[in-house]
Amino acid sequence: MSNPVVDFPPCAVCGTDSWSTVYEGPIRDGAFGAWREARVCRCGTCGVDRVAERACLPIESYETVEYRHLLKQDHDAAHHNAAHDELARFTLDTLWPTSLRGKTVADLGCGGGALLDHVRGLASKIVAIDPAEPFAPSLKSRGYAWFPSAAAAAKDYAGKVDIVLSTQVIEHVDDPQVFLRGIASLLAPDGVAVVSTPNRRDILMELLPDTFPPFFYRTQHRWAFDAASLSHAALRAGLRVDQVRHVHRYGLANTLHWLKESKPRGRHPMLPLDEAIDKHWQAWLEATGRADNLYLIARRSDHGGYQ
Repeated sequence: MSNPVVDFPPCAVCGTDSWSTVYEGPIRDGAFGAWREARVCRCGTCGVDRVAERACLPIESYETVEYRHLLKQDHDAAHHNAAHDELARFTLDTLWPTSLRGKTVADLGCGGGALLDHVRGLASKIVAIDPAEPFAPSLKSRGYAWFPSAAAAAKDYAGKVDIVLSTQVIEHVDDPQVFLRGIASLLAPDGVAVVSTPNRRDILMELLPDTFPPFFYRTQHRWAFDAASLSHAALRAGLRVDQVRHVHRYGLANTLHWLKESKPRGRHPMLPLDEAIDKHWQAWLEATGRADNLYLIARRSDHGGYQ
């Protein structure tokens, strides 16, 4: 007989058992338009949010086609890159002015390798880490050293990676501490990691407290962080936090569309709004911690993590 699902075991980040409910209702189940009932709780010690385990996508689905199919995507590299190329610039902008030239670069949760393609030709070695085996042949054919996990990559690259990148992955994993310790194990002594994740303090969580949380929380995201809880997790994992940067990826029109229609419109324009007003809007959100994304910039700590 299988063990019953424990929706809120002791917190994987800090080990305590002090959950309190912050949301209960429908959450996004894959692509927009599909929903599932769930409860979301917050850890009273480290502040991370967790979706009830029974509502989460099984970890094993990331190794197969299931996860991408849930999002109405596939494992064709060309299709994947078309959808993810635009996101690369936010990670590379955050990394700047750190140079990638001649460095060993790893992308943890690289998917089809869209971000890595942007650094090919600059980096001397590229390490592609992703559990989805359907992507492996394409990644290997482009000359990347593919591994299914950080632990597997560490056998060859422990302490040797100059730059570890991870874009929108930590929210998916079973254990954020194992994930961040994996990053710490790969980093060279003077290496740097850039880890991004959705920001729980997104402005729309304030403006639309009834209609945006069902979109923000989702079955494929076990965890939701703000800047403080992400920093706490990194410190516990043996990383030294340089900063947590708030980065907003959409213009003012997206917010106004949400307020008008209660649904995502991405980069759909709203005349006469233009790039000038978008820059002001994004700057204010980033300055006040209300941007849609967090970018952790961290290095390996000399003192290791703590329990």
